Amino acid sequence: MARVKGKDTKPERVVRSLLHSMGYRFRLHRKDLPGNPDIVLPKHKKVIFVHGCFWHGHKGCLRSKRPTTNVDFWNTKLDKTIERDSMNIHKIKEKGWEPIIVWGCEVKDIEKLSEKLDMFLQNFEKGLF
Repeated sequence: MARVKGKDTKPERVVRSLLHSMGYRFRLHRKDLPGNPDIVLPKHKKVIFVHGCFWHGHKGCLRSKRPTTNVDFWNTKLDKTIERDSMNIHKIKEKGWEPIIVWGCEVKDIEKLSEKLDMFLQNFEKGLF
């Protein structure tokens, strides 16, 4: 687990590249916000969390299947992560920021991901999100 990166992962780099090509400017890993969001768009008061399907428990995703060995350890670890994520999303909303989660498996379909991000960012500007 020591080799698991928390910052600058491939899915995160893909999302950043896509946002940049869409004309958005952002900050990375702001420590003053709950959960240390991966991407922060201060102008729009939006945050993007890029979550790995396994580590953060993406429901319905094949990559989030839990290990069958050392079950107690993994269940405890992954459940705590999911609970912490939920609390951080709640705290972010309380501070007036709008969060979105981009899952690692979503990065494979750039066109669909682009639409998701565009809807998230554009609708906020129109007051619809």
